[in-house]
Amino acid sequence: MTQEKKRLNFWQIWNMSFGFLGIQFGFALQGGFMSRIFQTLGAEKDAIPFLWIAAPLTGLLVQPIVGYLSDRTWHPRFGRRKPFFFFGAVLSTVALFFAPYSSALWMAAGSLWILDASINISMEPFRALVADKLPESQRSNGFMVQTLIIGDGFMVQTLIIGVGTWIASNLPWLMTQLGVPNTAAKGVVPDSVKFAFAIGAVVLFVSILYTILTTEEYPPEDKEAFEREKLQKRGFFSGALEVFGLIVHMPKVMFQLGLVQFFSWFAFFTMWSFATPAITEHIFKATDTSSAAYNNAADQVGNYMGTYGLVSMFFALLLSFVTAKVKINRKLLHLISLVAGGIGFILIYFISEPWMLHLTLPNKEIDYVLIYFNPKPWMLHICFALVGIAWASILSMPYAMLSGSVEPKKMGVYMGIFNMFIVIPQIVAAVGGVNFLYKTIFGEEVIHTMLLAGALLIVAGLCNLFITDRRATHD
Repeated sequence: MTQEKKRLNFWQIWNMSFGFLGIQFGFALQGGFMSRIFQTLGAEKDAIPFLWIAAPLTGLLVQPIVGYLSDRTWHPRFGRRKPFFFFGAVLSTVALFFAPYSSALWMAAGSLWILDASINISMEPFRALVADKLPESQRSNGFMVQTLIIGDGFMVQTLIIGVGTWIASNLPWLMTQLGVPNTAAKGVVPDSVKFAFAIGAVVLFVSILYTILTTEEYPPEDKEAFEREKLQKRGFFSGALEVFGLIVHMPKVMFQLGLVQFFSWFAFFTMWSFATPAITEHIFKATDTSSAAYNNAADQVGNYMGTYGLVSMFFALLLSFVTAKVKINRKLLHLISLVAGGIGFILIYFISEPWMLHLTLPNKEIDYVLIYFNPKPWMLHICFALVGIAWASILSMPYAMLSGSVEPKKMGVYMGIFNMFIVIPQIVAAVGGVNFLYKTIFGEEVIHTMLLAGALLIVAGLCNLFITDRRATHD
């Protein structure tokens, strides 16, 4: 007999998803500032994607395994997914704190490896938890609330305003404003970045702990059958064979969504790897990583990238209420959102003219006001706002489309398998795909990486046209 799932109210979904705030806090610091750390430690721009390879490789290995194990876990007190939340939170907290203290590139790459593995241990069970707890009619709303928590709060979320991608991306700048040094000796990461990562570690742990303490899980529908199945399929090879079989026989809609995911995550990997060197060089003309000019520019890049998290919050907030009230066409919404993000990336390339960089007048007071409202940063905020629309959709719509097409009791392992379509494009990008494509198609300048990211997001949007299953595309 199928287990009857109760409709949850907004705050129950909020509590269930709150740990995602901390996870995204860690991802925002990782995505916004690991390239800065790599450059500070002496990495050449073209080597940065390869240094990032630890992250997708880890995801490729960890996500299906954690999904498989969480599906087969049950404890009357600790539940199914929550033990993985806690274990991943502890490891992530430690890794996030120590990452900026790396003194060599290999140490920074190793820190990224541990950090990404730890975050993934927590992240995949969160995706499965939404499908575990919510009836089909609420799944879009549930995934949207997870996406909502990724960004800065507003309205009813006033108590946690700033805790999310926007604050995480602005933390080094905020630390600088509070008097923490933003420069250091050559090859040393500034204290402002170290403080930011330490704060992020605390937020990550506390937010995941909050979800653990406020959320109950459903037990297996048939506990005896659940235990028998565990006994029948013990051992690593048994599990590996089962996962491999599920990959071979994956639902058609998963493969179709995988194509969309491939181009989407290739684009965002390109941004995480190259946004800092591209924007600091192309727009701010700053290349010396030990200089105040570079570090201030890198802080600004974090600020712009924070905008996509802030906008993703507003967009997800809007959609969370819309999907609770009316039926939506998930495919069309995802297509439009990805194309909007692609346009945002492409527009970054065109912010380079001298008038966009400086406004000078004899009156310093007026000059200060004009520089504050300089068109350049506001144009970049608009670009990343468009990227934020795509990001909100990427973190919600594919999962909502997939969740209605897989077996509930295998939701964790299917979510892990689905995330192979996230990590494989990042591996392809890291081993030379980004460098080859942007140089071959657009030219040698590093700002061309943003053109590549934009083109790939538009392609990802158009790939939604291949999805035809109405269970996936409509609420």
